[in-house]
Amino acid sequence: MSSDEPTGRLFRALGRASVRVRTWHVALVAFLVALAIYAPAPGWAYALAALAVAVVSYLVVDSVEIVQAYERRPYTVFGRYERVLGPGINLVLPVFGETRVFDVRTQTIEVPTQEAITRDNSPVRASAIVYLSVVDAEKAFLEVEDYRNATAYLAQTSLRAVVGDMELDDTLSERGEMNARVREQLGETVAAWGVDVEAVEVKAVLPSAAVVRAMEHQTAAERHRRAAILEAQGVRRSAVERAEGAKAAAVLRAEGRKRAAVLEAQGDAAARVLRATAAEAMGERALIERGFDAIERVGAGPAETYVVPQELTTLLGRRGRLLAELGGGSGGGGIGGGGGFPAKSVDLVELELADLVETPADADAVEIDVE
Repeated sequence: MSSDEPTGRLFRALGRASVRVRTWHVALVAFLVALAIYAPAPGWAYALAALAVAVVSYLVVDSVEIVQAYERRPYTVFGRYERVLGPGINLVLPVFGETRVFDVRTQTIEVPTQEAITRDNSPVRASAIVYLSVVDAEKAFLEVEDYRNATAYLAQTSLRAVVGDMELDDTLSERGEMNARVREQLGETVAAWGVDVEAVEVKAVLPSAAVVRAMEHQTAAERHRRAAILEAQGVRRSAVERAEGAKAAAVLRAEGRKRAAVLEAQGDAAARVLRATAAEAMGERALIERGFDAIERVGAGPAETYVVPQELTTLLGRRGRLLAELGGGSGGGGIGGGGGFPAKSVDLVELELADLVETPADADAVEIDVE
């Protein structure tokens, strides 16, 4: 055993005793010293009376313990644990009773920067903040000497362990997972101390300078790759759009040519129909004119009965109906006027058609009697 061990025990005992000394202890000692010095002058009776009053006052004051609403105070008598004093006024045994104050509000503990190596062998530095509160003052008093220091040291080791179980990319991106894992590891241990870990927030995860430079190069390369992909996609889309535009234009041109050909064919057909109709009309006109010429020549002879072809009477009837629809019987309503007959046929048209006697439909000709 070394010679320094007794000295160390003495100083530790003096330190624990100094913690228990309060202000009124010092005041009482000063009062007793002053009483011993100045008591002979007025007399020992007065000194003893003053000493009794002081002792009683001390005992009354020391027997009252006022606890704040956010505090809990474990109470011991002669070193034996009794109970936890709640908020308000509590009566305790003076002189021989002791209490220790525990704040039950949320407290913060800053975890200093820790150096660790990730699972993929990348050195990083990490720091965090722990939010905790005392939920059981009895356990915090009896199970651990200083719950704040114990929680701080445990948080340091837990943070290093969590970083070592994760890869570098996860430590930089999965902060929520890191917080949950550190809190879980802390909560399993500090629960036995009457302490609840409310939250853990990782402040920063800083890779080494070499790793930061490598990450910057990787990010730049990734951005170049994305830019090249976007450019290639743009070129391809532009080519597709041009091809689709050319296809649509070709379709429109083909449809235009098709429609033009259809319209041209329809125009040609209409022209042929009109030409055929005009030719038919001209043929009918010529037939009528020739028929009237024949009738005129026959009328110059001595015959009293004439035979007129059925086709001529049919054409005359149709021609008359057409002229009646067009002219309504006025302004050249004769057959020679609106129908394009020559002037020499007018006299013949003025013949009374009632004098024409038409044979049955299957006859070869029609006989006309002239009175």
